[in-house]
Amino acid sequence: MGLPHAKNSDIPAAPRALLIAVKSLLAVLALAACLCAQDANAPNYTAAGIVNGASFAPGLAPNTIISIFGTNLSWDTHALDAGDIAGGVMPTSMANVEVYFEGWPAYLYYVSPTQINLLVPSDLLSGTFQFWVDRQGTRGPIVTVKLQNAAPAMFQTSSGAVIASHLDWSLVCSGAPAVAGEIVILWATGLGNTAPQLEDGVLPAAAQWLIQMNQFQVWINGVALDPSAILYAGVAPGYAGLYQVNVRLPDPLPANPEIRLGLGGIMSPTGLILPAQ
Repeated sequence: MGLPHAKNSDIPAAPRALLIAVKSLLAVLALAACLCAQDANAPNYTAAGIVNGASFAPGLAPNTIISIFGTNLSWDTHALDAGDIAGGVMPTSMANVEVYFEGWPAYLYYVSPTQINLLVPSDLLSGTFQFWVDRQGTRGPIVTVKLQNAAPAMFQTSSGAVIASHLDWSLVCSGAPAVAGEIVILWATGLGNTAPQLEDGVLPAAAQWLIQMNQFQVWINGVALDPSAILYAGVAPGYAGLYQVNVRLPDPLPANPEIRLGLGGIMSPTGLILPAQ
């Protein structure tokens, strides 16, 4: 013989209200558990993990290659190839991943579960933006990022040397160092707009000089070179967000000097050397 079942009308008023409250609480907890499970799989990153793609240090600007570090950023790993480029324009979606600056889609170079390399749209102005990653409809946290007018940074090796080329495109390195009076090519990002003006996400077909050439400098061991030593500073044709600086090195040239770029008072990070003898 089973236990008698009480009718709702048999439950006193106070306990019935308590039962309703408990049921509501259980429903909220179930929903929260569901949301937590979803959040565990969502793209995860912080503003501190959004950095300049050349220096891996703070410093973001329009038409700058930047990197995001986090988890669950993508289910797949994919690097930009020719098939991703349509009409000379970089893709804004790769492996079902998209990145946004307040609704402005960024242009993607590389996606993986722990890192995304992207190009900040060149049409954006300096200021603060709400930023997020969207992976196949699942959005990561909305974080605030700040864009400067420029964020100069040179690409570098793990040993702390800048990536530079001789005029035959071979790498400047300890085995093939730069020499006094030589013209070398420095590779950078974050050097701002150009003339003619950059087209958003478009691979530049030809040279385009920096629009702020009168404020651009190259420094060797803390001394700015004469502007006449800078033979070209602008975009690298065929590569969105990549800049090249053709510079004639001074004579005499110190061995392995520190080298920095400056634009409008904003300097590239300290401590990088140019392999030289």
